[in-house]
Amino acid sequence: MNTTGFTIIDLFVLIVYLIAVLVAGLYFSKKEMKGKEFFKGDGSVPWYVTSVSIFATMLSPISFLGLAGNSYAGSWILWFAQLGMLIAIPLAIKYVLPIFARMDIDTAYDYLERRYEAKSLRVISAILFIIYQLGRISIIMYLPSVGLATLTGIDINILIILMGVIAIIYSYTGGLKSVLWTDFIQGVILSGGALIALFVLIYDVDGGIGAITQQLAHGKFIAPTEKIFDPNILSSSIFLIVVGSGLTIFSSYASSQDLVQRFTTTQSISKLNKMLFTNGALSLGIATVFLSNWYRIVCLL
Repeated sequence: MNTTGFTIIDLFVLIVYLIAVLVAGLYFSKKEMKGKEFFKGDGSVPWYVTSVSIFATMLSPISFLGLAGNSYAGSWILWFAQLGMLIAIPLAIKYVLPIFARMDIDTAYDYLERRYEAKSLRVISAILFIIYQLGRISIIMYLPSVGLATLTGIDINILIILMGVIAIIYSYTGGLKSVLWTDFIQGVILSGGALIALFVLIYDVDGGIGAITQQLAHGKFIAPTEKIFDPNILSSSIFLIVVGSGLTIFSSYASSQDLVQRFTTTQSISKLNKMLFTNGALSLGIATVFLSNWYRIVCLL
């Protein structure tokens, strides 16, 4: 058994996981979805499932691998980007979610057509979103496939096709309801796995959490060269990262159809608010876990 890469047990877990996701997606699609139900669900999905789905949608392999790499290479500077949630969530609750709930829109671009009475604006916006997603999904599919191909020796093209086929099957058969539940399962596994790995690795470190905290206090949380605030907005600073991230996240809440589609599953303002608050807590918490992972521990101690 290979101890430096994927073992037989690792391969078994991967196969079981992929099969489980597919079976779960098909299970929740046993009710035939038609029309708006296919795109908006049938109203039976709990708000917390949708909230975890939003979290899983925003947390791509770009974040998964990027945060770890940044943690290994330097400080926790990217952690402050998650604080943008403190700007984005109140703005979305105040200005965006009430509109979505009141108008009962089908898509983010449905609102544009109604607001400006221009179907062409709806079509152009939808096309631009599709083009953007084609590029984003390409990266999202490619990054984890590179890692798996390196560990397993399986051709990267086969891995990309395999993951794509599984996602297409359950999303096509069950619509948004299947997507929400499979996102929930994957989000729970990802978060739980990261937490378990972190606790195990901290336990193995001499001095435990205290030793890690001491290192963070000596320039590893915020490097000496990093500025908290700079009047020159062209110069990098933590303040600029927080504000820029907040406005970026807010724009996604308002216009990115993959997120807006989750909001359209309910017209209840209280449920929509809970979705965003839960999503914010998950995003900040898991980002902290990722940046506290074994890359940092190995690097520091």
